[in-house]
Amino acid sequence: MNGRRGDAGEPLLLGVRHHGPGSARAVRAVLEQARPGAVLIEGPPEADALIPLAAEEDMRPPVALLAHAVDEPGRSAFWPLAEFSPEWVAIRWALEHKVPARFIDLPAAHTLARADDDGAEPDGPRIDPLGLLAETAGYDDAERWWEDAVEHRGAGKEDAVAPFTALEEAMTVLREEYGSGGHERDLVREAHMRLRIREARRESEDGVAVVCGAWHVPALRRGTTVAADRALLKGLPKVKTDLTWVPWTHRRLSRRSGYGAGIDSPGWYGHLFAAPDRPVERWLTKVAGLLRAEDRIVSPAHVIEAVRLAETLAALRGRPLPGLGETTDAVRAVMCEGSDVPLALVHDRLVVGDVLGEVPAAAPAVPLQRDLARTQRRLRLRPEAGERELELDLRKETDAERGRLLHRLRLLGIGWGEPATARVGTGTFRETWRLRWDPELSVRVAEAGVWGTTVPAAATAKAESDAIGARGLAEVTGLAEHCLLAGLPDALPTVMRILADRAALDTDVGHLAQALPALVRSLRYGDVRGTDTAALAEVAAGLAARIFVGLPPACAALDADAAEEMRGHVDAVHRAVALLGDAPAPGHGRLRARWQSVLRTLSARDTVPGVIRGRSVRLLLDDGELTRDAAARLMGLVLSPGTPPADAAAWIEGFVGGSSGGGLLLVHDERLLGLVDAWLTGVPAEAFTDVLPLLRRTFSEYETGVRRTLGELVRRGPGAHGGTAAGAPGFDPGLDTARADAVLPVVRLLLGPDGDDDEGVRGAHTGVTG
Repeated sequence: MNGRRGDAGEPLLLGVRHHGPGSARAVRAVLEQARPGAVLIEGPPEADALIPLAAEEDMRPPVALLAHAVDEPGRSAFWPLAEFSPEWVAIRWALEHKVPARFIDLPAAHTLARADDDGAEPDGPRIDPLGLLAETAGYDDAERWWEDAVEHRGAGKEDAVAPFTALEEAMTVLREEYGSGGHERDLVREAHMRLRIREARRESEDGVAVVCGAWHVPALRRGTTVAADRALLKGLPKVKTDLTWVPWTHRRLSRRSGYGAGIDSPGWYGHLFAAPDRPVERWLTKVAGLLRAEDRIVSPAHVIEAVRLAETLAALRGRPLPGLGETTDAVRAVMCEGSDVPLALVHDRLVVGDVLGEVPAAAPAVPLQRDLARTQRRLRLRPEAGERELELDLRKETDAERGRLLHRLRLLGIGWGEPATARVGTGTFRETWRLRWDPELSVRVAEAGVWGTTVPAAATAKAESDAIGARGLAEVTGLAEHCLLAGLPDALPTVMRILADRAALDTDVGHLAQALPALVRSLRYGDVRGTDTAALAEVAAGLAARIFVGLPPACAALDADAAEEMRGHVDAVHRAVALLGDAPAPGHGRLRARWQSVLRTLSARDTVPGVIRGRSVRLLLDDGELTRDAAARLMGLVLSPGTPPADAAAWIEGFVGGSSGGGLLLVHDERLLGLVDAWLTGVPAEAFTDVLPLLRRTFSEYETGVRRTLGELVRRGPGAHGGTAAGAPGFDPGLDTARADAVLPVVRLLLGPDGDDDEGVRGAHTGVTG
């Protein structure tokens, strides 16, 4: 009977648009008028026991019902509800008036049994009813049509049931034309809904109201037999499921998050629901407040002018009231001076928004979720929908615990935080994290619950399992590093045993070189966290010794790509040995001395590619194990006419290429620059095009200032000033004592009272001018 409950006690079918504020207001108006004895809502029936939690004070939408398979938590589905969702309004009305409320959709046990791993339904695409109605009405945007047809028409002011009657008539025509809309599963869902409606009608003397998607209303109105409906449901697969409430966000209600029932502008719709009177003026005032908070000049006059422009645009476009399009155009023109940059901020913060809901502690949860929630409260690390940076000083106990928690969650696959580069310093006592809590992380927590009931226990079990199943040595060393970062001492024995076994069996020098840096970093992390890393240090030293033995043979007869990869391994091992310090090497000697011997071997072997030989010479020079005269002699030999130009260019790339500061070395040692310049000018024309790409790659990595200085030196002729930087632009061949004396007052201030004596000042003078 088109929305109304007739004398025969027909159900009151309220077809709505999910997350439609107009539908939500109309639902409340109809319920207040009809006062049904029961409220039936589209949703999983297993969640009936969770409905009373919606009345709790600490339950704040947006929230979602989460259903997941008990034996496979990753198989899950969500039913999101916002404050402006008709279903949420119906639940709240029923609880306020002590009227039974029930969910009547197909049970989640059947839904998850048919769903793919990501919770999506396996059937083909379905038609968009609102899109078809908008197109029929001459609109190219379903959102704009819905605003004009429902939100801005004061739906239900005169007759509360009128909008539902109109929607039902439209959907009836669509169902007659398209049937199930290409989605056969709807027929099964609707059969279950009809059975639940019949059951509720038998139990309620005051009739029932049904709140469901408008698409389903014609099917629920159609008369069918109980036997036919039960036949459709017979033999459906099912799995054991658990359901709970989880926090949701406005951002996840938007279509761009991948949810078909979502909306483009949840923040705007929330505003329409919360401000039914003068919504345009209130919205533009809210926008002005946001822009003022971002230090943009926006006055009350801007708001007044924006309101006028929005109303004018709505009149020109034939709309009953300004919608989101008109207000956006007004904000762009009046408040943003035509720029889309601040407009993007308005869209992100207000039109979509980062509102994060809350659920009461009484909501069902796996033990791991409860432990995580307790830990978050104890560490004052509250989940937030918006992305934020968190700076941690690991010397403080609370910050250290926060860092361990975030590392443990990452090991469990719960990506609440991602490590970022620290803005201050590079020491191991500081960490920077980017935090953002997404609703899907609740599924990840449920999945991780199979590893343990607390975060430390689950992370420990997961680390041990990952170590046993690791495929490569680098994977195990990375896991050892992660265990130290996460503070999992109980997992380290298993990881270290597997690491030692893998290291002993792996003969690939590349694999060993990849594994060593992670081990050395782990030692540093262990130092700052007070962890006993003696076993780790022993494995690292043994790994380094095996690399020293195997590296020279592994560097012989490599092609260009393999040589470049091996150069990266040489750099990584060099940094790792520097961090290890002058520790004793297994067998005999010290690690640093043995590594320098390996570098000398690599620098002298003709079978080693030029890029590795050049890099070895440079590393020895930087460590003070090779004088500049010796380095210049080796460069002169390599750049002699007897060396093929391609080999010489590769040697140069290894010596001064990359981010090793080779450009500054050439700037400050013109003798080396002169050797490079003389070699380059002597390269035969037929070979020049072969070496040019390599040289361009080498010199293009230098900073702009370095390249400019090198160009000036080459232009005036390198080597003219004795092989030093003196005489280069900005340098003087002699000491300018007048300019040096000018800094002495500042030096006195820096050194303090003890530096006022003549000896102190003369020492400072020497340090400044020397």
